[in-house]
Amino acid sequence: MSLNLTGSNDDVEATDALAREGNDEDQMKKGPLLLAWYGTASAFFFVYIGAAMALAYGTVQALIGLVLTIIAYGLINAVLSKYAINNRTTVAEFSRTILGRAGSSIATLIFALIAIYYAVFEGSIVVYAFAAAFGGPLWLWSLIVVIYSTPLVIGGVRRFLDKLNGWLMPLYIGGLIAAVIWAGAVYGFSDTWLTQAPEAPATLASGGPGWLATFAGYMGIWIMMMFTMDYAALGKRKDVRFHQTLTFGPLFYVLAYGFSAFVGIFLTFTIPGIEVSETGLAGGVVSLMGILGLIVIIASQTRINTANYYLSSANLKAFGERVLKIRIPNIAWVLISSVIIFLCMLLPIVQYLLIALAWQGVLVTAWVAIALVHILLNRGQNGEHAAIGDHHYRTFNANGLIAWIVATAVGLVMLQLGVINPDLGGIGSTWGPILTAVLGGAIYAILWRVNPNSRTGLTKEVRS
Repeated sequence: MSLNLTGSNDDVEATDALAREGNDEDQMKKGPLLLAWYGTASAFFFVYIGAAMALAYGTVQALIGLVLTIIAYGLINAVLSKYAINNRTTVAEFSRTILGRAGSSIATLIFALIAIYYAVFEGSIVVYAFAAAFGGPLWLWSLIVVIYSTPLVIGGVRRFLDKLNGWLMPLYIGGLIAAVIWAGAVYGFSDTWLTQAPEAPATLASGGPGWLATFAGYMGIWIMMMFTMDYAALGKRKDVRFHQTLTFGPLFYVLAYGFSAFVGIFLTFTIPGIEVSETGLAGGVVSLMGILGLIVIIASQTRINTANYYLSSANLKAFGERVLKIRIPNIAWVLISSVIIFLCMLLPIVQYLLIALAWQGVLVTAWVAIALVHILLNRGQNGEHAAIGDHHYRTFNANGLIAWIVATAVGLVMLQLGVINPDLGGIGSTWGPILTAVLGGAIYAILWRVNPNSRTGLTKEVRS
């Protein structure tokens, strides 16, 4: 059903209401969508970041920040997922509203590049695990990882993987539990992992309490909010409450962040000499458990990389069709994405993890704050829907672009404080993401009030 864009507002509202009521048949059932989304919970990066925060700020401070992170993620994604399901709105489509067509293309490209980065990074974990288990050149293992990962997001294989994910999840969870028990049996159980504290006061290193620095650190992966919108757009409207609560709500982050952090912290402070990095932790698991550890790593990274490969190819396609006017089959975009991923895996990208997280965190937190404020301010109002064509949107939406650019610029300046003065680095990394989000949302809210003509991003002809 298409929207009557040239008719009256009443016509648009009536047609839009009908669109919201039906047409659920082509959407994913709640079970398969939940399993597909929970595949992203198995990123080994989540094991690493929990350990890294505990090492930097102490276990207690890290756990406090983690609890606040889980609550914040659950609340924000409840709003974003409901909106995405009701409007069938992906990140690319929603960005047209807050940024305009051109701004949306920029956001889509950034999203694609971030997904590619994560695919490279998570794939590198499997490469290191293979090398730790069998030796051999890293480029060869990189090629093998890309070759077996690519078909997993294509057509029938992807549908098969939805079922396979149901088996991979307990394997991943069971494997991490086995790693904890194994490490304790070999090196002994103690409370060291719970009582660990940094040598210097966390407030000196972070410009604030450790729990706040931990919370800000997890803001670096607010890309999960954008992942949420793209996945939620596949759901049925009748399943909104289910997805808000179980699929995209706090329960998911208790597993993805809470459980993974527990494992990472325990292994880090139990296995002697283990390196606190994602590759170091993965290598430690393989060294400890042998082939079983390798299977756990492969299971976890296979699940998360289906999301990375899918989202990178989908957003490359959106950018290519909208900006470059290239129209080729979906499989071609998957192959292009895979080639880019393989070439990037030949670079020492793992070494730049923290820098990349900080920079992409600023870009993404600004976008998420603007998106959240827009949805809350436009509650109950009509004027946007995934069925509206690109040509009905403005080229630029000043409201969103100004808020995004200003907030991002301030966030990037904050990140550079450490370059200007090393003593200020902790202040920039802690307060940069927070200030970025607050500024982005506040500026957008002010512009939304003073410039109502740009609230929907639609052209004047459509609004009238």
